[in-house]
Amino acid sequence: MPTVKDVAVHAGVSVGTVSRVLSGEAAVKPVLREKVNDAISALGYRPNVTARALRTSRTDVIGLVVPDITNPFFAQLAASIERAALECGHSLMLASSHNDSEAEQSHVSAFLDRSVRGIIVVASSDGSGLALPASVPVISLDRRFGAFPLVSTNHAQAATLIADHLYGLGHRRIAYIAGPTDTEAGRIRKEAFVSRLDGFAKTGEAVDLEIAYGRFDYESGERIARSLLSRPAQDRPTAIAAASDQQAIGALRAARDLKIDVPRKLSVTGFDDISLANLVVPRLTTIRQPAEMLARRAVSLLLEEPPGTADEMVDGSLIVRGSSGPCPQPKPDMTGHIK
Repeated sequence: MPTVKDVAVHAGVSVGTVSRVLSGEAAVKPVLREKVNDAISALGYRPNVTARALRTSRTDVIGLVVPDITNPFFAQLAASIERAALECGHSLMLASSHNDSEAEQSHVSAFLDRSVRGIIVVASSDGSGLALPASVPVISLDRRFGAFPLVSTNHAQAATLIADHLYGLGHRRIAYIAGPTDTEAGRIRKEAFVSRLDGFAKTGEAVDLEIAYGRFDYESGERIARSLLSRPAQDRPTAIAAASDQQAIGALRAARDLKIDVPRKLSVTGFDDISLANLVVPRLTTIRQPAEMLARRAVSLLLEEPPGTADEMVDGSLIVRGSSGPCPQPKPDMTGHIK
């Protein structure tokens, strides 16, 4: 069975360099890391994880807790984290809290019992978090977990892009489907959207804005949109901005069932840019969260020596597709009344 020394000889590097690559140190030069990884693959080297854990009191495993693995955005995020971890010589242990803070804490405790290298948590709610030993680094991702540093999309910046887009298209009756109020991300997205439209009202036309609250799921979006769109045409919104793609896709379903043409009679926008956003009909205008970048930064901060302690925000980007268009113009009927 090949040893660390065999890997070092094959790669033409020192045993210490091999050890640093195996331990996931970020300071190793990419060219040396590539040589070591190529040698590991060529020789079929497998590190003795148990022996290393006994020596260092930790394994080369990163724990990840997400609130709902059936949520496509969190699934994409988990896949990106796994790729980033593998590039640093670590594997990923995944758990889903099902939006339950007690289950979340149970998963974190289980990771600690398994001597993980560090833990990344997408919190179930703002109230989650617990005291953890200082020897185990923890990074919050997308949603704040306790007082631990957060890597996240700049939700406020991204939400204003949607407000600008819909206002620029002429929409003045807008409904906003907000996310849960017990998540920082949900509150920030809503507050930034509302603030942006309020700002427009000071210098231009005011917006008739209606806000409804739901979960970040398809059912909430469909249920809320069905209620909004069942009104007479003159009383319903001409645009629905949703706090998640799942909500937006639910709204598209409601519009289709009610035979309301998107985007000629109604514009719909989302937030996340999950894979399905580019597959639904019409394709969804949304905010792209840079999942790959967020994942890499979270893993990098977790593995730094010492681990990162400052929050990091990454701007989102507006992806315009077929679900949004100019505000429909009222037309008079045969009697001259506006319809």
